Amino acid sequence: MNMRRTARSAIGMVAMASVVALALAGCSRGGGGNDSSASSAASPGITDTSITLGITTPLSGATAGPGTCTVAGITAYFGEKNDKDGGVKFGDGKTRKVNIKALDDAYDPQKAKANYDQLKDSVFAMTAGLGTPTNRAWREAATADKVPQALIMTGDPIFSDQKQSPWSLGFVPIYQNEGEAFGKLLASSSGTHKVAILSQNDDYGKGYVEGFKKGIEGASNITIVKELTYEATDTSVDAQLTELAGTKADVFFNAMSITPLVISSLQKAQQLNWKPSWFLPSNTSSPSAILAPGKASAYPGVYTVAFAQSASAPTFASSDGGKQFLADLKQYANYPDTPAFPHCVWSWQVGAVLDQVFQKMTSPTRDEFMKELRSIKDYVAPLMLDGSSVNTTVDGQPAVSTVTVQKYNGKGFAPATSWE
Repeated sequence: MNMRRTARSAIGMVAMASVVALALAGCSRGGGGNDSSASSAASPGITDTSITLGITTPLSGATAGPGTCTVAGITAYFGEKNDKDGGVKFGDGKTRKVNIKALDDAYDPQKAKANYDQLKDSVFAMTAGLGTPTNRAWREAATADKVPQALIMTGDPIFSDQKQSPWSLGFVPIYQNEGEAFGKLLASSSGTHKVAILSQNDDYGKGYVEGFKKGIEGASNITIVKELTYEATDTSVDAQLTELAGTKADVFFNAMSITPLVISSLQKAQQLNWKPSWFLPSNTSSPSAILAPGKASAYPGVYTVAFAQSASAPTFASSDGGKQFLADLKQYANYPDTPAFPHCVWSWQVGAVLDQVFQKMTSPTRDEFMKELRSIKDYVAPLMLDGSSVNTTVDGQPAVSTVTVQKYNGKGFAPATSWE
């Protein structure tokens, strides 16, 4: 996929969406001429005819690929709803068009906070943005301002803790759940294994490692021989790879969120003639954007976890759901290529969950939104894998908490029920 062209196209789409949202901002507090008296109590960003959602996410830099997808998927979902249904029919009987206003934070926490400050008074809720440090940068402000931080793309459990984050909710499984799933799979092996770990030196990496250690707890056949970390701002992890290769571990847990570093790690380990089985997080395991350039087929096994269908799977484009998704992505989000990253599908699913919430809202307020956001149970969103569903009612868990471990087969992933 031409990542630069796709990113530019999506950013152009964002700019157009922003113009629409800005035009609506003047009446977002219920002061527009079309609003009824009932809307005078409405929260910012919503009128009788529209609702505006804000996103801060990386649209440039090393994480622009997945970041661009967080805007494209949700824009495509609501673009189709706006075009064919005139918007979403809310629980109060009014049909509202859904507008997206997105800003680039380049995976920089300071920029993310500045983006939030710019958006908070003109949008009804913030949603879908990618990144643990970037979303953390404005979590406390959103809590103080009582602005929903809904269904964001981070597995940090703090966002799903209602006491610490009453106005926030994560969408994707928490990092501990992913790490634990991999650990349990490895623990089921009949053989003995030495594990080397390289993790991001923040809550992202720590969460994965914590979950993995929980998954192998009590397993006498597994030994962690070395753990190293890296900073999200690092441009190379060659030194860490060299040190870890010296352990001759047969399993490598690479809890990494930076796409170029994952690719270079796959390449460097081969240069060192170190070929362990790998575990990669769900957000950095794209077959076409990461595993293919990293020549991951050289390894005995590359594992990840998933809860959603992969747009790059051979049968996806021919399925009914896949056809609609790809067509809407092209038409409404100006995203013509098959997504290399899962975030496009994830943000499409975020749109579907928000649709469910909107249908239940009987008043146009953020309080009502948060109440209904936390009432979704056993909802199977479009493009979900069998066994996965949305449940927002469990304190401490994100909207999606179930994962399926999968193994790379050279083109895509297939379910892995046992360690091979």
